[in-house]
Amino acid sequence: MSNKDITIVITTFKSELRIENCLNSIDSSIKTIVVENSNNEKFKEYIEKKYINVECILPNENLGYGRGNNVGLKKVKTKYSLILNPDTILEKEAVNNFFFFLRKNKDFAILGPDQNENQILTEKKKSKLLDPAEVDSIKGFAMFLNMKKFEHIGFFDENFFLYLEEIDLCKRIKKIKEKIYLDPNIKIFHHGGKSVNEIFRREIELTRNWHWMWSLFYYNKKHTNYFYALTLLSPKFFSALFKIFLYLILFNRKKKEIYQKRLSGLINSILGRPAWYRPTFN
Repeated sequence: MSNKDITIVITTFKSELRIENCLNSIDSSIKTIVVENSNNEKFKEYIEKKYINVECILPNENLGYGRGNNVGLKKVKTKYSLILNPDTILEKEAVNNFFFFLRKNKDFAILGPDQNENQILTEKKKSKLLDPAEVDSIKGFAMFLNMKKFEHIGFFDENFFLYLEEIDLCKRIKKIKEKIYLDPNIKIFHHGGKSVNEIFRREIELTRNWHWMWSLFYYNKKHTNYFYALTLLSPKFFSALFKIFLYLILFNRKKKEIYQKRLSGLINSILGRPAWYRPTFN
């Protein structure tokens, strides 16, 4: 196996201040596809000029995490792919350790790295090899995909815009008896929640709250039934409603807006409406 057998896919949105740290950690011989959801032509021109191994796709609309990754994955021609968040950094031997895993384990659909993603490695930790383990799900910040398996599995459910897409994918994989592994010897650092530039933090926070509630109801409805999801999420509905009035009385506009977005996301999902909310920037 070599670097020519893997393609990296990164979906970004206004991640200019983070993405270069990620790209700098990727060997220049590895094909990398960046899907930029903000349609920033200057970003595309800059990234493709600086990194010879990078192709940047502008989809002309904000597709979200799942659909954005699907755009990149459909262009992959290699046997394997690696989905990364833009605020990740590959440890030096991460890809080599993936190939080491392949020497013994070729029957898998998804492989995840060490899930303690925000810990800096010590030399002592690096020297200790641990056995990969079969698991039910992995975190979405870094996912190695066996592309052959996905010819019949399909990629991410494009109804999701943000949150639970990887959990949904893992659940679908386990339902058809395919294998998901976690290999603690593969180290990928993840900042966590730092993909988008800080100047957009407020609007992104509102967006995340809206989609967290939308996705939570949709996911539970999809994998159980409508009435179970409604029962499960009813406490969150009344909690959000209560807190809207509480923060209205306390004149806390920022907190009130957060719970308004949560309530809106949940109501829209209950009514069967698509995940339509998008961040707006003045």
